[in-house]
Amino acid sequence: MDLSETPRRPRAESIVPMINVVFLLLIFFLMTSRLVQPDPVELALPESATGRDANADPVLFVGKNGQLHYGGLQGAEAVARLVAENVLSNAHSYVIKMRADAALEATVLARILRDLAAAGLARVELVVVPK
Repeated sequence: MDLSETPRRPRAESIVPMINVVFLLLIFFLMTSRLVQPDPVELALPESATGRDANADPVLFVGKNGQLHYGGLQGAEAVARLVAENVLSNAHSYVIKMRADAALEATVLARILRDLAAAGLARVELVVVPK
């Protein structure tokens, strides 16, 4: 009868520290990321040789057919909501950002800008992408 102790296997490396690091990285990326709401319509923005970033909120979206989108509403309802939210609060210095499709005709854009001016929106900046 053999009464000697059986040799113990060496302990394997623990993966707990690696799991901790993975979860810490996951938490870091979740905390530092910025989620952006998708555009209500797919747009191809017009190009510009020069220009600056439009840093205004809110954003009025205009599709290639001239349909206006703002705050989940379309058409005249979108303009009415935009005016109600923004004209009442400092209308003369407030800037509206407009993201219009590059295929939008200039005459339709001019009509939209005229309608926005008549509604009381003094300043509109057209968002473009650099060439």
